[in-house]
Amino acid sequence: MSHTLYEANVQRVQRCELAVPGSNPGMFEKAMKSGVDFIFLDLEDAVAPDDKLQARRNIIEAINDMDWEGHGVTISVRINGLDTQYMVRDVVDLMEQCGDKLKTILIPKVGVYADVYMVEAMVNQLEMQQGLKNRVGIECLIETALGMANVEDIAKQGALGGRMEALHFGVADYAASNRARTTNIGGLNPDYPGDQWHAAISRMTVACRAYGLRPIDGPFGDFNDQDGYRLAAKRAAALGCEGKWAIHPSQVELANEVFTPPAAEIEKAHRILAALKQAAAEGKGAAALDGRLIDAASEKMAQNVVNAAQAIAAKSK
Repeated sequence: MSHTLYEANVQRVQRCELAVPGSNPGMFEKAMKSGVDFIFLDLEDAVAPDDKLQARRNIIEAINDMDWEGHGVTISVRINGLDTQYMVRDVVDLMEQCGDKLKTILIPKVGVYADVYMVEAMVNQLEMQQGLKNRVGIECLIETALGMANVEDIAKQGALGGRMEALHFGVADYAASNRARTTNIGGLNPDYPGDQWHAAISRMTVACRAYGLRPIDGPFGDFNDQDGYRLAAKRAAALGCEGKWAIHPSQVELANEVFTPPAAEIEKAHRILAALKQAAAEGKGAAALDGRLIDAASEKMAQNVVNAAQAIAAKSK
């Protein structure tokens, strides 16, 4: 193991993140009670330009007045992009008016670490100005060719900054940025012999795991296709993602199902740990379980399963 290790800044359960437009406050309560781990109230793509200011007011009121934490929800806000006239006031108003209850800010279309640094600097100063004890985290959407080209540097510098917690894969804008021949958000392309998003998600996930961040897969556009959503979530989980977006409440249960280790998997992980503990007591570095070799790498994989299960169980309580 390298002597250079990046530990996670914050541990959170993030099996599913539900996107909710800030311009539609009628959806807020239903979203809060959906059983989802994370919700981001959106100020960006889901909100028309004429509705931006009212959406910001809606979100601030909802964060202050609704019991998100009591419903087990980590509340986040996706701000407008750094290339818009809305972003500065998004950050200032959120931090000044509900910064004590806001958990994370999601930055869209991050291309270089300097994009993150700008928001970090604002949040740092506004926290001091307001005397806030709650430390607001930062999450970033990797959804452009530039962002993916710089994803390792964004992850590394963000981890060193201390606020960055997660990277999200924004498949739709990423497809547009790369001029991919598809209009399908997150689904498989019949003209591609496999999963065309595999390489991108894998690269982002490696960057996250190297620097102690959570990798989160993005949206799946056809909310009537539950089988397609479940398969996309399973592919992301297989690559190491901790969760996936939902753009409709019907997708929340599917994501929770996929990203919660099943009982049989948890039981096997405990058996692996017990078998290796016994082997160590006998002076052995490996063991056999169910006719297969297990060793130190098996222990790490099993411990990951146990840790995830324990975190989910603790949240449920």
